[in-house]
Formats: sequence, structure tokens, C-alpha cells
Amino acid sequence: MKKIGVEKGLSNVADYLSSKGYSVQLLGENLEKNVTKCDNLDAIVMADYNTNMMGISDISTSIPVINASGLTAEEVKNMLDQKISKS
Repeated sequence: MKKIGVEKGLSNVADYLSSKGYSVQLLGENLEKNVTKCDNLDAIVMADYNTNMMGISDISTSIPVINASGLTAEEVKNMLDQKISKS
């Protein structure tokens, strides 16, 4: 079962992923404080909270990070499926 970290505020995405068989762990809005939790995850789904006004995020991980801003829960799942299968 794939373990996905979902940022606080994306409960609709978390619920959808859970219903599709993913193991979902909720993360706080500040992903930098969640770095230790990321070690056990296959991917992270985040909102726009961690991007600056230029749309740039300074979060750096070795796992896929998906920005869910403007995406449906199904689109997020499809992106996860693509990125996780490549890694």
C-alpha cells in the first residue's frame, strides 16, 4: 500500500485517496517541520501554503511532491500514480 502525506487543508484529497486504497497521513501546513515524517512516505500532496508569491517552493525531498492547487482529487491521484510508478 502506498503511503501518501497530505497537507492539512486538503481533506477532500485525503478522503478520496483513502477510498482508493492509499494509506494517508495528514501533515501540518509547514512541511519543513514534517521532514522526519517524510522518510516513510512514497509521495507528498501539498497545497499552495509552501510557495512564495513567485510560485516557488523551497521544499526539497527525494520523494515526489504534488501541488494540488487547482486540481481535483482524481487528478491528484492520477499524478500520484504516474510519479510513483516511475520511482
